[in-house]
Amino acid sequence: MPERDWTTHVKGILKAELARRHVSYRDLAQKLHEIGVKGESERNLANKIARGSFTAVFFVQCLTAIGCHTVRLHEEG
Repeated sequence: MPERDWTTHVKGILKAELARRHVSYRDLAQKLHEIGVKGESERNLANKIARGSFTAVFFVQCLTAIGCHTVRLHEEG
């Protein structure tokens, strides 16, 4: 899979988990702050996630902040 496709795939996973939990970027910024991740504004998060070029650390921080313990990498079927 080309790198661009991987970026789109990972961005989609994060956005789907946020949507599944009805978490806005504003909510995510607050939740990240609560777990000790400072300096992430709503706008910054929107841009970073839209680009899809974030680190694995950021990805795991977001999932942890929203209470996601399991991620499905591919849909079955």
